Amino acid sequence: MACFTRPELKAERVSYPVLTPSAARGVIEAILWKPAIRWRLERIKLLSPIRWTAFRRNEVSSRASSPSVAVVDRGGAAPMLLADENRAQRNTVALRDVDYVIEARFEMTDKAGREDNVTKFVEMFNRRVANGQHFHQPYLGCREFIADVSPVTPETPQPIDETRDLGLMLWDLDFDKGKGRPRFFRATLSQGVLEVPADPESTLAQTEDAA
Repeated sequence: MACFTRPELKAERVSYPVLTPSAARGVIEAILWKPAIRWRLERIKLLSPIRWTAFRRNEVSSRASSPSVAVVDRGGAAPMLLADENRAQRNTVALRDVDYVIEARFEMTDKAGREDNVTKFVEMFNRRVANGQHFHQPYLGCREFIADVSPVTPETPQPIDETRDLGLMLWDLDFDKGKGRPRFFRATLSQGVLEVPADPESTLAQTEDAA
């Protein structure tokens, strides 16, 4: 299962129909993340038809806050969060039976050391995927939707034969200015393949010109 929540629908969790580039990057970085490299998504291939499922579950309405320094220093009681008093039911519209191929590349950053090079990280990434290694458990949108990651093989199915306009989709969060600024792009599924643009704003400009 998977749920790549649309940011415009906060009260009820509703997934995008396809794996988003930011979620795909999260899967890859769970396997290999280093300050010396920056991952760039190029395309996402759908290997199974888009199928939906809906369910309702209990969730807490607020987060537990960390105790202040003064409370810790004085040995005071830490804030408590009682789930029974903060419980709310929320609907989730998620995807089921998902299967994707992620194509990505990485760029060397200014934090790369003298011994860092492309070949080193390519071999490291391939070895970790083959051995099932990761820094933390990869997941598909929500932590309870665990991702099973494996290398592409000759037996890997071809993308599904489906073409549709997916509308505006979250491209990624831009942290260059400190805060995470969401960036969107006009997503189109072409014969089961979602091309991820290097410049998301260019797709929005094309859409305005067409209108």
